Amino acid sequence: METASPPAEAEILIQSWRSGRVQESSDVEELRRLVSARGSRTWIDLTDPSPQLVRATARELDMHPLIAEDIVESNERPKVLLVGDVIHIVAFVLERTTGIAGAEVVAHEVDFVLGRGFLLSVHPASWNPATAHQLRMGLAPLLERGPDFVLWALVDAIVDGYFPVFDQIGDEIDDVQDAAIARPDPATLQQCFRLKRELIRIRHVVAPSREVFAQLTSREFGLIGETNVFYFRDVYDHLISLNDELDSFRELVAGSLDVYLTSINNNLSTIMKRLTGVTVILAGVGAIGGLFGMSEAASALSGTEGPGFYLIIGATVFGALLSVLVLRRINWL
Repeated sequence: METASPPAEAEILIQSWRSGRVQESSDVEELRRLVSARGSRTWIDLTDPSPQLVRATARELDMHPLIAEDIVESNERPKVLLVGDVIHIVAFVLERTTGIAGAEVVAHEVDFVLGRGFLLSVHPASWNPATAHQLRMGLAPLLERGPDFVLWALVDAIVDGYFPVFDQIGDEIDDVQDAAIARPDPATLQQCFRLKRELIRIRHVVAPSREVFAQLTSREFGLIGETNVFYFRDVYDHLISLNDELDSFRELVAGSLDVYLTSINNNLSTIMKRLTGVTVILAGVGAIGGLFGMSEAASALSGTEGPGFYLIIGATVFGALLSVLVLRRINWL
């Protein structure tokens, strides 16, 4: 029977399966004995470990010191590397957080080291591997099928976590497309550029992850059992689908930016047409006023001007109103 999850402050949790039972420990000095026991399969989980703990764990597992240093240092992209008789895999958990500048995608590094009879996972406290849906039925059935099967359960949970992030970005792209047509303001432009930055950050994770799983499913690693390659292939298929969707998102954001610029140009053209219409009306009135001169106005105010003056004024006003109607009909006002 599975025991309760360890407290969040625990740096190391060792769970070793043997003869149908899972033994737990948090003592790194017992690690060598648990891993070397005949028929045992062990999962070592490190949560926000100190560099000293990572190096001590690597020594107990007879891992190359460069693997420990690579785990301590942050990696820029996912990768898979065969070092001696162990496989070092770097994956990233994607999380979308909301800040002052809006939603942003944050990537958290997770390191896995798969060896004969053991799996080492190193991750920040922001990601809890116990939430993986495959682990909800208990760890013993997974360890019984091998540490490579536990590795699949964890990386499958990581990749499944990409889909909600993609759904959120897809909904926001729909909103941006609507805003680019309805209200092309500077806030819409900022949202377009923020989405472009997010998609670039996601691409730096998803694109190399596809190559990682292409290698894991190529049967070139003997540590991954033949019966479990199919499960890694399923994760690889998910990553192919995500990469295709990511390309679609990038095209949609680029299209939204083009629509925004087109809307701005259309609005500018509308303003120029209206200014031209106003100029046409005022130019006609000004031309008539310039032809007769301002001296006629003084006579009109003193009551000595003839009816011809008032006829010209009426014709000018009528012509201006007629121009307004014509310009409104052709949508220039």
